[in-house]
Amino acid sequence: MDDKDEDTDTFDPNLPEEGPSAPPPGWLDSVTGYEEHTGGDCTDQICPPPPDFVPKPENDKNASVPNVMVPTVSEDVARDALLQFVGKKWTYSSKPAKNLIFKELTPFTVYRYRLETFTESRSSAWESEPHTGQCVDGPQNGVSPPPWNVQVSYPPKFTNAVQKIRVPHSSFIKPCHRCHGNGKVRCTHCRGQGLTRCMFCHGSGHSRNRRCTTCHGRGRKRCVSCHGKGYKGCLTCNGYRNLVHFIQLTVTWKNQMFEFIPNRVPEFPLKKFEKVSGEAFFVDENLLVYPIEGFPDQDICDASKEAIQNHLLKYSAVSRILQQRQTIELVPLTHVYYAYSGKDYDYFVFGRENKVHTTKYPSSCSIL
Repeated sequence: MDDKDEDTDTFDPNLPEEGPSAPPPGWLDSVTGYEEHTGGDCTDQICPPPPDFVPKPENDKNASVPNVMVPTVSEDVARDALLQFVGKKWTYSSKPAKNLIFKELTPFTVYRYRLETFTESRSSAWESEPHTGQCVDGPQNGVSPPPWNVQVSYPPKFTNAVQKIRVPHSSFIKPCHRCHGNGKVRCTHCRGQGLTRCMFCHGSGHSRNRRCTTCHGRGRKRCVSCHGKGYKGCLTCNGYRNLVHFIQLTVTWKNQMFEFIPNRVPEFPLKKFEKVSGEAFFVDENLLVYPIEGFPDQDICDASKEAIQNHLLKYSAVSRILQQRQTIELVPLTHVYYAYSGKDYDYFVFGRENKVHTTKYPSSCSIL
């Protein structure tokens, strides 16, 4: 025979077909404190914090804000800002910026209110890995701690982070559900035969009234998927036959943020403020912060009260509030009016970075 391996029937009736990708219901043990993970449910289950982890706000408490001076921009600063802006626009000439005549510089009081709520949420799910002989921390070592009693390493406040932890004493060994503990599964491509129908002669062994030279007249070829073995190694247990199942806790820290700027200058787009910084003259940080009262801009007071209420209702139900911080920034904004070649123009200088916004600039050329 030209190919002895192709003439051998490798079918093993005892080799199981590939099982489900997830453990079937009832396959996994119940772990105290995590009973919501029924059967083989591997979906992430949110773990709301216990009542004593939820901070309670004090009634009729508020925060006061000191007075602040409105920043001003000099003509030299306004001119330099425009020159830097023009330098990045290749269609603009720097001549108008150098020779313009200032007519008026009008500063505006622009406040930016920001509320940050640093939260921690926890969820759990079944996970597994091949058992290669490693030690298994199971119920024999004690009862698994509840989700919010598992010790974690905390990141710096007001930063986003995710940490995954194996819940202590939640591990146990089970035969692999995918291969039923065999370490291998029947090849689905050849149904465990190790051979498949020849694609050239369609299984007849002959082609154009001659013996098929591809399968040597047998009508079958070695299965390319399992290399003629009739089985494949189990990808779930990597051939180790057993899995270690455990509950994995996912801890997520997130800085939830709310920002508000009253629209006091309709001709200036508020989105421009997102790219610049201001001077923070009020910073209030605590476990819970309280609404601002008595500030000259009532819109800021209203935004503070509403944002604090919304954050407390929204985040304390499914996560733990670790810290809050509210700030008020004074964001510089100056409306500059100037003349050039007998015509009037204007632009805005905004932010500590002295960025420029303008809708019209003299001597801009067009490319035909």
